[in-house]
Amino acid sequence: MAQISILGCGWLGLPLAKQLIAKGHTVKGSTTSPEKIAVLQKAAIKPYVITLHENNIEGDSKGFLQDSNILIIDIPPGLRKGSSESFVAKINTLIPIMATSRITKVLFISSTSVYGAVNGIVTEGTIPNPETESGKQLLEVEAILQSNTNFKTTIIRFGGLIGDDRNPVKYLAGKKDISNPSAPVNLIHRDDCIGIIMKIIEKNVWGDVFNAVTPHHPTRQEYYTEKAKEKNLPIPLFSREEVSITKVIIADRVKQVLEYNFINTNL
Repeated sequence: MAQISILGCGWLGLPLAKQLIAKGHTVKGSTTSPEKIAVLQKAAIKPYVITLHENNIEGDSKGFLQDSNILIIDIPPGLRKGSSESFVAKINTLIPIMATSRITKVLFISSTSVYGAVNGIVTEGTIPNPETESGKQLLEVEAILQSNTNFKTTIIRFGGLIGDDRNPVKYLAGKKDISNPSAPVNLIHRDDCIGIIMKIIEKNVWGDVFNAVTPHHPTRQEYYTEKAKEKNLPIPLFSREEVSITKVIIADRVKQVLEYNFINTNL
């Protein structure tokens, strides 16, 4: 069993750490909130309070990486919050620390936003063309990590993340003139995110790239109307005047290479 460091024990990282520990791995986990230390300790995670900045790292980053050979990077760019700090620069502050550690394998949690608003079928062979600042910086970080010869990096490009307590319909409920009514949804449940990560570690698949999106693609209007009814929320109203994007993310390599079967096929 391995010792694994997870940078970012949040909505995805915390339950992932619990699964890894249940499988016999030891886990070091980071948080930016000191008040969350007790939560990590209760889960048998060795906690570290670490915050990345453009020019420095707050916290014991060397101790966090010490004796681990796998690092999972699961921190969002945070650019939607209006932060002026560069996500690329933040990751670059971590690279020299990684170079002096025993890390030989890196798993970077990225996003299908790196592909941009393309139409048609999207596979791992599709050339990324990000439009958002977040997507652009995620793609740059992917390249930085993959080009480093000190470790092998596998990239997972997740679709929209949902879970029992998280669904975009909460933010769309009752809104009007929502764009792209006929666009296919490209979502994935947290349980499948964790399952795919576990498979990568179990099968020792490094130096690769995977799209990770559930093979269930109803239109935005169909999906969010149904979810609003299920949750007794006001039904969102979509605009019919705008032409919808037809991007469908395909995750066949998850099935073929990792032999992974999705748990939540009907979201």
